[in-house]
Amino acid sequence: MVNLDPKGQPNAGQPKAAPQGLHEARKAVFPRQIDGKFRRLKWAIMAFCLAVYYITPWLRWHRGPYSPDQAVLIDLAHRRFYMFSIEIWPQEFYFVAGLLIMAGIGLFLITSAVGRAWCGYACPQTVWTDLFQHVDRWIDGDRNAQFRLAKQPWNVEKITKRLSKWTVYLLISFSTGGAWILYFADAPTLFGDFFAGKAASIAYSTVFVLTCTTLWLGAFMREQVCIYMCPWPRVQSAMLDEKSLIVTYKDWRGEPRGKKAAPGAAPLGDCVDCGLCTAVCPTGIDIREGPQLGCITCALCIDACDQVMVKTGRPRGLIDYATLEDAEREKAGQPATAHAKLIWHPRTLVYLGVWSAIGLGLLFMLGTRQHISVAVSKDRNPPYMLLSAGEVRNAYAVRWKNMEGRPRKMELSLDGVPGAKMWAEDMPMASASGKIIRIVPADSTDPVRVYVLAPPTTTGEHKVTFTLRALDADGGSVSYAARFDAPEAQP
Repeated sequence: MVNLDPKGQPNAGQPKAAPQGLHEARKAVFPRQIDGKFRRLKWAIMAFCLAVYYITPWLRWHRGPYSPDQAVLIDLAHRRFYMFSIEIWPQEFYFVAGLLIMAGIGLFLITSAVGRAWCGYACPQTVWTDLFQHVDRWIDGDRNAQFRLAKQPWNVEKITKRLSKWTVYLLISFSTGGAWILYFADAPTLFGDFFAGKAASIAYSTVFVLTCTTLWLGAFMREQVCIYMCPWPRVQSAMLDEKSLIVTYKDWRGEPRGKKAAPGAAPLGDCVDCGLCTAVCPTGIDIREGPQLGCITCALCIDACDQVMVKTGRPRGLIDYATLEDAEREKAGQPATAHAKLIWHPRTLVYLGVWSAIGLGLLFMLGTRQHISVAVSKDRNPPYMLLSAGEVRNAYAVRWKNMEGRPRKMELSLDGVPGAKMWAEDMPMASASGKIIRIVPADSTDPVRVYVLAPPTTTGEHKVTFTLRALDADGGSVSYAARFDAPEAQP
């Protein structure tokens, strides 16, 4: 209660509250090394993700003599995206959009089925943070040694270890940025040019930015990115409910905590209050305080707690993957729901159905797409020309596209104007006929100016169709609708 003076102002003798800061200062987290099935799963996923990221640009994939042989390549110079046998052109960006939508829905699906498993195992921030934490243990020592080193003054030992550790940090960060640019050009060539000083300036600036961000976010900020910067935990929190599978501390079984009950006191729960679950947490939270934003569901606390339960002769599962509904059932002495049943609840099935439908749709479009295309643009000024013999001529800009890694022989034909003939700009008018045949270079667009000549009796506006056919074993044809203009009929 605040004491007021006669004027209604706070009493000068009233103690003032301590000023509150805008945020809490970061408390360093030094996770303890633990072994168990979830730790081994994290090892496997981390190794797989890092291997995919660093090795993929070096994989080769033969596409013939006219296309690059890098398995995965984002060729910005030629506006192509290659992934093994798949080649995506700019007008086919809907494939990329579809994959991004699938990735988003896939996150919803994973969250609905197994909680924040993405955050705990496969998120890039988690993978690189885990890698940097292993570097800490390799150079600084175990958790206790890291605490001692952090508190001791700057002496020769501390300076040596800090410089060694930061050097390894920098090498990892540099290799991360360096691997990224290899996805955008031929990896062996760019790798040699980069260290020879011959690469483009954008390559050096990209590596510099990615090196700095990886070093800052993964090596120093670490769990703060997950707790404060990343928006996904907030979205996931809104998606979780009592039926969601999460890492749960069964307080009804573990409380009250303690190693040994005092004489005459109530019996203690299974939690011996060893603090190991908090010591192994990469974000430094105490799972016993209940579900919280800092929990990335890596399940290392489960490994730690199970080890303690085995040593003390208690049943495992004091901290376990469970739902809040299951925890209430176990508390009431009822059997828990099988995890397999939890995964297939209606919301998960809806996400799986939408995700599968988009994936099947993309596969269908990928399998049925034509590897040729044509685009036609008619000259508008003048709309037509009358030649000396009375024929009517229209001009068109036609773009033939060959989306194969080899040259292809193609035929362009016209329907809609009886008796019409056409020829290309690089052909003599005398060779005009009902079709044009050209060889279109591999993996390229061939712009051609085409003239269409109609008999003198042609009048008014006509709808015409240009049809492009591939004259090889693979075949295929595409059409494009356009307009042919002629003088109006005289009354």
